[in-house]
Amino acid sequence: MRRRLSGATASVAAIGLLGSLVTACGSSGSGGGTTLRLVAAEYGNSPATSSKPYWDKLTAAFTAAHPDTQVEVTLYPWADVDREVTRMVKEDNAPDVALMGAYSDFAAQGRLYPAGELLSVRAESNFLPPLAEAGTVGRTLYGLPFVASSRLLFYNEKLFDKAGAKPPKTWSDLKGAAKALKKEGVLYPYALPLGPEEAHAEALIWELSNGGGYTDSNGGYDIASERNTQTFRWIKDNLVKPALTGPVPPAELDRQEAFDAFLRGQVGMVNGYPSLLHEARAKGMKVGTLSMPVSDTLSEGETPPPAGVADWMMAFKREDNRELVRSFMEFVYRDENLIEFAARYHLLPSTVSATQASKDAAADPGAEQFLTALRVARLYPVDEPSWLQVSNTIKRNIGKAVEPSADPKAVLEEIAQQAEEIAAQG
Repeated sequence: MRRRLSGATASVAAIGLLGSLVTACGSSGSGGGTTLRLVAAEYGNSPATSSKPYWDKLTAAFTAAHPDTQVEVTLYPWADVDREVTRMVKEDNAPDVALMGAYSDFAAQGRLYPAGELLSVRAESNFLPPLAEAGTVGRTLYGLPFVASSRLLFYNEKLFDKAGAKPPKTWSDLKGAAKALKKEGVLYPYALPLGPEEAHAEALIWELSNGGGYTDSNGGYDIASERNTQTFRWIKDNLVKPALTGPVPPAELDRQEAFDAFLRGQVGMVNGYPSLLHEARAKGMKVGTLSMPVSDTLSEGETPPPAGVADWMMAFKREDNRELVRSFMEFVYRDENLIEFAARYHLLPSTVSATQASKDAAADPGAEQFLTALRVARLYPVDEPSWLQVSNTIKRNIGKAVEPSADPKAVLEEIAQQAEEIAAQG
């Protein structure tokens, strides 16, 4: 689920939940004992929705069971957490545990414990298969998936009914629905958030729906493939040029802005995840969801995978910290703890047992369709050590590919060249 879930909500820097926000069970400098340092992304978008209460409760329970242990938690906004952890690692001051959007660059540096040294065999085999695969480098699991989400196309049923539009199954259907919505005065017939907040997610959704993606069958970057070029050319010619994507240029429209407009009833269609569906239904909106419409050029019976996103926990090797980290990880990945966090942000837990327990408890019946999609989803190539830098390059530049005067092929080739240079530096 940035790479904010990917259900994770917008950066909270503006409301004061900055990197200095710390919760602790005891003080790292008093009373002896051992302190575990956790750096985590802040999933909330206001003090009321902050992740702090969750970590306060969890760390209090953990230290009650481990009296000589203290846990210090530092929360950073999603916009900052990857950069801050990278800085700490470079300064040889890595935390014991981090929760963020990428892990493989640290694995490539030999700084992370493999899952086999952190979890029991049963716990390690409990992760949902697509997530475990994405967290694996060289057949070894380093990135422990924490929460996840998949993406579906949302459509405002009230606006669709008014426009006489039908839920789209193909790109041409989507274009037809967008034209009907525009005729009825809908501000954003199709909201296309290719702004730097999370452009790589929207781009991947579209690429997959045409049989493309960021990598080829061998796992190498294939950003400027013919299918991807066709995808962005179609978007530019059929949605952007006819002004079916709204008043804000796609390269300037961030995901949160698109979601906010959807909740105001100004958007006909937008790709979303479970928490947006929850918010919309809480406002009394009638929202339909369906798989991303596919390219009309795909062969009959060819079913592209949906896009999936996960956030990752990782444990850094430090002198004499393995047993402490192992105890903490085993505790974090208990079903009840995963379920509580996932439910708080209307995301999907990362393990088979927690998913089943959550489903049995009917914690969020609407999550089932997203879970079904997640089981066959394609995730970002997070197992590639260069992905963190490459994804930032995509986020900053991919929106240019659909500008009215742009040559999509040239834009994609420039991004691909930068990706190759970044990967070569690794």
